[in-house]
Amino acid sequence: MNWIHPFILRNAQIVTPTGVMQGDLAVEGESISAIGTNLVISGAEERDLQGFFIFPGVIDSHVHFNDPGRSEWEGFTTGSHAAAAAGDSIFFDMPLNAHPPTLDAESFRLKLAAAFGRSCCDFCFWGGLVPDNLHHLESLAELGVIGFKAFMSNSGMADFSAVNTAQLREGMRIAAGLGMVVALHAEDDVLTQTLAKERMDAGKTSIRDYLDSRPVQAELNAIRIGLELAEETGCSIHIVHVSSGQGVALIAEARALGIDITCETCPHYLALTEEDIFTLGTAAKCAPPLRSIDEQNLLWHELGKRNIQTLGSDHSPAPSDMKQGANFFKVWGGIAGAQHLLSLVLHESEKRGIQNLPLLAAMTSLNVANRFQLPSRKGRLEPGADADFSIWHRIPATHIRREDLLDRHRLSPYVGRPLTWQVQETWLRGQRIFKDGKIEKASTGKFVSRDI
Repeated sequence: MNWIHPFILRNAQIVTPTGVMQGDLAVEGESISAIGTNLVISGAEERDLQGFFIFPGVIDSHVHFNDPGRSEWEGFTTGSHAAAAAGDSIFFDMPLNAHPPTLDAESFRLKLAAAFGRSCCDFCFWGGLVPDNLHHLESLAELGVIGFKAFMSNSGMADFSAVNTAQLREGMRIAAGLGMVVALHAEDDVLTQTLAKERMDAGKTSIRDYLDSRPVQAELNAIRIGLELAEETGCSIHIVHVSSGQGVALIAEARALGIDITCETCPHYLALTEEDIFTLGTAAKCAPPLRSIDEQNLLWHELGKRNIQTLGSDHSPAPSDMKQGANFFKVWGGIAGAQHLLSLVLHESEKRGIQNLPLLAAMTSLNVANRFQLPSRKGRLEPGADADFSIWHRIPATHIRREDLLDRHRLSPYVGRPLTWQVQETWLRGQRIFKDGKIEKASTGKFVSRDI
């Protein structure tokens, strides 16, 4: 059962973007009322968390829960359960893979109806930016979408088209006028399509052929175009799932010159390399693809320099029959990993000798809230903020098991990988929604709009 309010969690290691302190966290109603040491609140229940860590509620800014229309791929119920098990208080659902995709006011309302009563986490929505919906961007902004997502290469979905440079320029001009961020899937479509066609025409459809058809250069080419358009239009942009250290370095150079650009990477690029795909197969197929160990090392180097602002799971599941086939180009490309956004990166960072809990807390909470203009009560562990937090503990190395996954199809490439951090509980607005592997509050989620 949930604690009776008010209550005090004592003697925890409280992790914030600015540091780690041992102390107490008090909750009254839906909010954090105090953080400090030796807190005293009349009538408060108390619990000793000596040896445990309290992190801000994770904000996963990149998931595909495919609802409405393709809930058999995931859905808000199972997707949010996996998110809560990761310590998430909020997720940002992408506009595509749902049917219809979130491209106008009507499709937005359909998605909102699908999420209410099904999500155990709070939720935000991305709007889409495609060639034929530019006249709908203003209405989507008014409804509270967090930003606009655009593909610079084929999305793989017939109802969500990529934009060419002219269309993206106009979309970014509109977004700039609305004060909105545009998130870019940055891959050079001409280059990737040309390389893929050459291989498939020659009957070359192996894992190696797929990897070779989407080189780092394709990512760099597209990032450069995005940068040019951002400078021209004054639009804020966010490059999602950057797979290469070279890409992050390019973005960091632009930021130093004053361009309003941020970027995200994902656990799969930090924990897996292209060599893993040959063992894991289609479960590890994604776009951009996993990279070499050298490129991964560069990515970690840039993370340590604080040149990556956010982490997102890019949870993009599909039924198992879509992940089967001898032609690696044809099988569904998406990694199911919402349940291990922060835990994997905590483990991998410590394996590399990087002990920086505040940095990882920032990348999964405050940085996200600030970049996407969430209300000031979100993404923070401070008095007056929503009581969104997760309780973690260090564990002896244990391996991820398929039977412990809460997403619909449980096809994660992380099964079998070791973890040394585990979420014990997740709290949302003062209610415990997850404890010891089980969901406690199944439909507590609310829509959170941009603070406009």
